[in-house]
Amino acid sequence: MDDSSINRLLTKFRDMGTVDRRQGSDRLQSARTDGNIHQVNDTILSREDQPQTQSTVREISLKTGIPKSSVVRIIRKDLQLKCFKRRRAQELTGANCTARNLLLI
Repeated sequence: MDDSSINRLLTKFRDMGTVDRRQGSDRLQSARTDGNIHQVNDTILSREDQPQTQSTVREISLKTGIPKSSVVRIIRKDLQLKCFKRRRAQELTGANCTARNLLLI
């Protein structure tokens, strides 16, 4: 430690009586509140009985007004769920089905 660091700690100790951080000096958690967690959870579970209609992270973000990164963090850390990206699948025609059946035999 250099002299300026020691002087700063001594000044802090003289002023506050301790070298701990001041109360409220930490970064605030503004997005992961209980209300937002319940709101994201309700949005996810609202379509649980309807298969193939799950909302994407972007859709949840737009509905709730919470940033996408915070929605992902809520889903992973607070709800212990995994986010999957919706993928488009190619629609199979009759010719595709017959070709696949022939390949599988």
